[in-house]
Amino acid sequence: MDRTRVVALAALTTALVLVVDQAVKALVRHRIGPAETRDVLGSTLRLVHVENHGVAFGRFSGNALVVGLLVALALLALIVYFATHLDTPLVWLPTGLLIGGALGNVVDRITVGPVTDFIKLPHWPAFNLADLCITGGVVILLIVVERDARRRERAEQHGQDVEHGPADHA
Repeated sequence: MDRTRVVALAALTTALVLVVDQAVKALVRHRIGPAETRDVLGSTLRLVHVENHGVAFGRFSGNALVVGLLVALALLALIVYFATHLDTPLVWLPTGLLIGGALGNVVDRITVGPVTDFIKLPHWPAFNLADLCITGGVVILLIVVERDARRRERAEQHGQDVEHGPADHA
């Protein structure tokens, strides 16, 4: 796939995640009071309004500098990986999910203060759509990286240059 298209798909995915995440969080903040609970599927799935001041289920709460540094480092590493692996099939999808999710929570921190969490499952801390995209993005990235490694290994076994097709053995 053309590198420009890969970047465009990652940017589109990022924008879509960010817009939907922020819209849903705004609805939650305006329609569900803090600490209020609404059953969706009985006690299996509930909507709540939780203000999260930390990352990863409230860790590092109250330390904005640590949170900011962790997010910045993770995004930088992802962007460097993405920029150096544009030829990897589907790399745009997890990249867009991860950046969109991270930015969704960063926007909360900048505009609201805490991150708005609203999805509650039994025996699990509340989370939000951005968190879901981050988690899904990590899983998909692992799959994409593993599949690409296998693709490159097969190509090498058959004497092919992964980026340019069959090797010229003249």
